[in-house]
Amino acid sequence: MKSKSARSFTIILFNEKTYMPGGVVAVVEGAEKAQKILNECEWSQNPEERRAGWRFYLEESDLPPGTDPAKATKMRQQRLDNQEAGARTF
Repeated sequence: MKSKSARSFTIILFNEKTYMPGGVVAVVEGAEKAQKILNECEWSQNPEERRAGWRFYLEESDLPPGTDPAKATKMRQQRLDNQEAGARTF
């Protein structure tokens, strides 16, 4: 069993005003490292993007750390689509 620090997290960009997804920014191992990178993303974000509603958040993931962000975004979207399709079958 994995320890808490060995869990993977995705850092995700989204727009809180439009609900538009921005995709996965990174997949990292460990909550502390993920929080550190999340903070770095927030601090490096330009004020115009922030005013436009772009935000970052963490999500626990089973993707391996270091997964390419474009690939991770595609895999995550496929999982969300499958979950939504399953929810509609009731």
